[in-house]
Amino acid sequence: MEEKEVNERNERRDEVFSLAIRAGKRTYFFDVKETRNEEKYLTITESKRRFSNEQGKFYYEKHKIFLYKEDFRKFIEGLQGVIEFIETGKVPEIAEDIEGQHQDKKSEVDFEDTGKTEE
Repeated sequence: MEEKEVNERNERRDEVFSLAIRAGKRTYFFDVKETRNEEKYLTITESKRRFSNEQGKFYYEKHKIFLYKEDFRKFIEGLQGVIEFIETGKVPEIAEDIEGQHQDKKSEVDFEDTGKTEE
């Protein structure tokens, strides 16, 4: 029983703040959590209610990403850039930076060779 109490305290300590946003048929959960070293990070969960024909009941399909403090600025820049593109059609500067980085990394790895065994 003592172990259960410790686990419950750790789980509560882990969750610092939560915000749920309903948007149409989806709900987005923004959860601020804390590591054992008291470093805060963000989890973003998209939850959609689905119906399973096989089981004859509803279930929730969830997709989650983890976003760490050191990545906040780049994430926000990318999100703002994509929103700007959707609204105006203007390609954001950050997309050009990422494309340049992508090209460099693409030249390092030949994706056609992945999964093949050497003969």
